[in-house]
Amino acid sequence: MKNGRNTAGQFATGNAGRPKGSRSKVTLAIESLLQGQAEALTQTAVTKALDGDIVALRLCLERIAPAPKDQPVSFSLPKMHNAMDASEAAGSVLTAVSEGELTPIEATRVMGLIDSYRRTLELTEIEQRLQALEAVEGMS
Repeated sequence: MKNGRNTAGQFATGNAGRPKGSRSKVTLAIESLLQGQAEALTQTAVTKALDGDIVALRLCLERIAPAPKDQPVSFSLPKMHNAMDASEAAGSVLTAVSEGELTPIEATRVMGLIDSYRRTLELTEIEQRLQALEAVEGMS
């Protein structure tokens, strides 16, 4: 065993390795070198961007206006009170895509939410049925 690892390179039993979130020696060394230099480095990047350095310009623009990761979507969706209502909701999503209210990617994400909610409703319904059956059996 070397460095707490077995011959396959995996941590030995009882040794989980570095704690989650801890930084490596390399990261700590880089951080110590950059400590106190953030303002100067930022100013250098901005100056180079203004002088026409494409890489510096891209870096600055990505920080000023990052690509949106997620946007809220708004469209009509029927209420879902039971698992059967999910079918109607899915139809609404398809209609929204066909009418240009949603992109196919947005629709895929919404359909995932509908499916998760449908499964939650199904489990709730099963739990209610099970409790009703147990109540009936308890009376007999």
